[in-house]
Amino acid sequence: MRWPGRGARTTEAPPGVSGTARMGRSGARNNAPAYLRRLGPGDVAVIDQVDLDRSTATALLEAGVVGVVNAAPSISGRYPNLGPEILVEAGVVLVDDCGPSVFRDLSDGATVRLHDGAVHVGEREVLRGFAQDRDTVAELLDEARGGMAAQLEAFSGNTSEFLGRERGLLVDGLGVPAIATTMRDRHVVVVAGGAGTLAEIRSLAGYLRENKPVLVGVGEGAGALREAGHTPTVVLGTVAELDPALARRATDVVVPADSDGHIAGLARLQDLGVDPVAFASSANPEDMALLLAHAHGAALVVAVGFDASLGGFLDRGRSGSIPSTFLTRLRLGPILVDAPAARALHRTRGSATVLALLLASVLLAAVIVAIALGAGPAALQLLENVGRALGEWLSTVYRSVVG
Repeated sequence: MRWPGRGARTTEAPPGVSGTARMGRSGARNNAPAYLRRLGPGDVAVIDQVDLDRSTATALLEAGVVGVVNAAPSISGRYPNLGPEILVEAGVVLVDDCGPSVFRDLSDGATVRLHDGAVHVGEREVLRGFAQDRDTVAELLDEARGGMAAQLEAFSGNTSEFLGRERGLLVDGLGVPAIATTMRDRHVVVVAGGAGTLAEIRSLAGYLRENKPVLVGVGEGAGALREAGHTPTVVLGTVAELDPALARRATDVVVPADSDGHIAGLARLQDLGVDPVAFASSANPEDMALLLAHAHGAALVVAVGFDASLGGFLDRGRSGSIPSTFLTRLRLGPILVDAPAARALHRTRGSATVLALLLASVLLAAVIVAIALGAGPAALQLLENVGRALGEWLSTVYRSVVG
């Protein structure tokens, strides 16, 4: 008699996590849109990004990757970037600081296995890095917090340099191009690309529907607007970033240019049927869009997909752009709000409206009851006085809420 299972060989799965390698040679930050679109559930992202930022990590999670192989150190110690912590907390295997040979030893589409800091193809270990986990990430982040002081010192010097270079733009609006779109006394929504941009746009659906603002798409922000069902009136970005189809539908296309007005790749863009205007500035594209709205008289500018905190600037690995963003926000002052604030104010406005309608219905019901019961003129006069006082109070509350 043969017992079930007797003589059968048990094959255990090799340890670690396996997935399909997807190569991002230039780093997820530099070619994020194209690279991230190629990722899917079960993939292993192969990147070359010093100081893995929060936005990229979030996008990797949303794509469903099971592992990340980074040729560069994910935490360099310059500042406490948040990307690695997000990944390891979610259970994504992070093999770190593997060196540039990763792009020679791995090929796109290959099945790889990550285990204990090593990357295997089949039975062979092809390269080795550093296996990050919660403890190692926490330790490195503690050490990196000391790097903030150096970043702030650099920020001080860079701000003075940027102000000297762009004084005319920041103070007098010199160099801002003329556009066909009318922004004066209107709301303008400036949308930058990012992992959470689409969700932010959708959260503003009520605000967008009621106010019908001018929509400005910056880089991949234009694509996010299209995905959310909107068409940007103005698109701004480099020739490489612009989607020709969206650019052709926009009223205005603005492209960053050199100080002499030269646009790299202009002929290629014109061949695609797009004739842009140049914006000569060393500001980053998002800030150029904000300055464009301000110079053309926008009543309110809502920034979508922006992270205006110091940690957010550093976490994007763009510490050199901090002076641009810092001074731009000072220039726009009270007319600039971020999407979360606009969403909160719009909800509060809705609540005030509902409250007003509710109280008005109560007052109307009281009047009807008074008439039905044969109330005298004195009672009706009292109801009228109460209604007038209630209306004035609601008007005061409403103005205080929505400005």
